[in-house]
Amino acid sequence: MATQGIEKVIPAVGWLKSYSSNDLPGDLTAGIITAILLVPQAMAYSILAGLPPEVGLYASILPPILYAFFGSSRTLAVGPVAVASLMVAAALGTIAIPGSADYIYAALVLSALIGLFLLIMGIAKLGFLANFLSHPVMSGFTSAAAIVIAFSQLKHLLGIEIPRGSRIDQSLSYIFNHVSDINGLTVIISGISLILLYSLRQYLSPLLIRFGLSEKIAKTLVKAGPMFVVLLMTLLSAKMLWNETNGLVVVGSIPAGLPPLTVPSFDFTLWRELAVSAALIALVSFVESVAIARVLASKRRQKIDVNQELVGLGVANIGAAFTGGSPVCGGFSRSVVNFDAGANTQLAAIITAALIALSVLFFTPLFYYLPQAVLAAIIIIAVLGLVDLKALKVNWTYSKSDAAAWLVTFAVVMAEGIELGIIAGIVVSLILFLWRSSKPHIAIVGRVGSSEHFRNIKRHTVRTCAHVLAMRVDESLFFANTRYFENYVLSAIVDQPEVKHVVFICSAINAIDGSALESLETLISDLKNAGVTFHLAEVKGPVMDRLERTHFLEHLKPGKVYLSTHDAFKDLDCA
Repeated sequence: MATQGIEKVIPAVGWLKSYSSNDLPGDLTAGIITAILLVPQAMAYSILAGLPPEVGLYASILPPILYAFFGSSRTLAVGPVAVASLMVAAALGTIAIPGSADYIYAALVLSALIGLFLLIMGIAKLGFLANFLSHPVMSGFTSAAAIVIAFSQLKHLLGIEIPRGSRIDQSLSYIFNHVSDINGLTVIISGISLILLYSLRQYLSPLLIRFGLSEKIAKTLVKAGPMFVVLLMTLLSAKMLWNETNGLVVVGSIPAGLPPLTVPSFDFTLWRELAVSAALIALVSFVESVAIARVLASKRRQKIDVNQELVGLGVANIGAAFTGGSPVCGGFSRSVVNFDAGANTQLAAIITAALIALSVLFFTPLFYYLPQAVLAAIIIIAVLGLVDLKALKVNWTYSKSDAAAWLVTFAVVMAEGIELGIIAGIVVSLILFLWRSSKPHIAIVGRVGSSEHFRNIKRHTVRTCAHVLAMRVDESLFFANTRYFENYVLSAIVDQPEVKHVVFICSAINAIDGSALESLETLISDLKNAGVTFHLAEVKGPVMDRLERTHFLEHLKPGKVYLSTHDAFKDLDCA
């Protein structure tokens, strides 16, 4: 029992108890492959966030280890990711100059705040809050964010300084007016890097399989593509000294050694300024991480605990704040690589973190001549898959309201920025939900032949009775839709003066709130005054339990509560 209690707090105890030697080869392979992918990604995403490259490496050491112990997913790979990095840049851009000491300190505060938000949500079991970010909103958000990310890298791809905070149209206008400032060598390196990265991703695996390698080995080698491009371009840059002779911007000196112990500033004003941004980043990071974790867990019939995920991600981000790192969450491409490479448990993440630590200890000088254009190319190739225009097409065909949420989120992100975009998406989703719920589907039903089945009179050939009106509402009743239902019933009674009984079929009613209960009582009184009796049928147990705790059933009399619609029709002489 004690072990089970510990396992709930530290899920790693579960997989450590059952760990076997058969799990090690997969974890070891996955750990190495993911580390090869993560080194250039971590530096690239750190620069995207406006932070020095080493900050991304620091965020890839202790935070994944902490998540490995406190997270519920066995294969989620935690670290810096593109969308969260862009949100970090947007949040800190108004606080300090990117790369400055104040900016880095603010990033530590942001990591701590994100971690606290996630941890508190996890302890309070608030995982359901992720439902406020619908799939269309997330799709529209990530699609727009991917485009914004891509355009934010133009300055690195072209070797030109674009004013900080410029919108896409402003950036393009600036580039057009300063074409002469573009660095030709940077453009060439950017182009070659993009072509190599894309080609390796698309064509290397089929080519290797054709040469006799197994599909698994081929796919594994493809994942090392970014590191190959990094090494190639770094060697060329170091050999030719392009940073000195051609003005090529390189990463420069990266401090060697393990992450320093850092303490986030406790400046209340700074915490207050970053609170909203931290909450939004926490929510987006959680939704993205859980979505990935669920997909991977389902492939192996494993379970994840959404509230434990909040705890794991919260602890990981707090760890980042105290080890000089940037905010972290589960990365899609990285987690898929980790999974496909054979990861069985979070030991793979610990191995990855250990290899990143070794890289920071001994190999950071090798990245001095790494062109920033290469990191920009890695970011662009990584975010290409986030642009999901297919989702807009599907939603437009299936649900115009979901398509509207996608479009609003996408448009606001593009026009006004990340934070306003995600807030707009949430607000639009809630408004559309309330609008849809305020006009529930109501069906007047009749008996199918001589059976005990009842269906919509508009869809099926059914038998009805002139003195009985049976209707089904396909929605719970609450404050937003109760008036609509009341008006519908009264209108139907006016149109059918011969009706003496209304049977309200509650098979789709999961809840009736206080406003709806009061409205039903008013409706019953109005119907009594019109000589019509109101009845209930097929009331669900939990709904009936709540009704019995009130005076509603007394108010309903002489109306009755029937077990089935068939019983109601039989009792009301409507055979």
